[in-house]
Amino acid sequence: MGAFLFIFFFIISISGLLLGWKKNSAGLLLAETQKGSSSEFSEWLPLSVLYEKAATVMKDSVDVTTPIVLDRVDIRKDKGVIKFIYEDHYGLQLDGATGNLLEFGKRHSDFIENLHDGSVLDTYFKTSGNPIKLIYTTLMGIALLVFTITGFWLWYGPKRMRKTS
Repeated sequence: MGAFLFIFFFIISISGLLLGWKKNSAGLLLAETQKGSSSEFSEWLPLSVLYEKAATVMKDSVDVTTPIVLDRVDIRKDKGVIKFIYEDHYGLQLDGATGNLLEFGKRHSDFIENLHDGSVLDTYFKTSGNPIKLIYTTLMGIALLVFTITGFWLWYGPKRMRKTS
């Protein structure tokens, strides 16, 4: 059991370190948000037009055997950008006003997040409701809490004994 905890804590620590640095990775883990031409919604193209442009870019850029499933849309009004994030860790950024492609690429941070919280196993085993993620995070959280409490006691216990003697 200890070896499994070591492996999982190692994965959590490395992935947590990478996630902490993702916005400062110079685009290696997460693409930097580009700047569009206008931050005024009144000048933006309709969402349906931007969606179609994003779908066209994806169809032209990704292997045709890869299913293209939109995960979420992130609108950055202040930067004039709309981001389309897809399930297979692809993302693209369009200028909200012109629809021009500003950024396209693989989102490595999405895989690292899934590895960090254990949901990569739910994806691999095709489970519904993320039961592996829930069990994994519960066990790791309890183990970390126990390690913290016992570690504190190993530090504090001898100090307390010295004071009483």
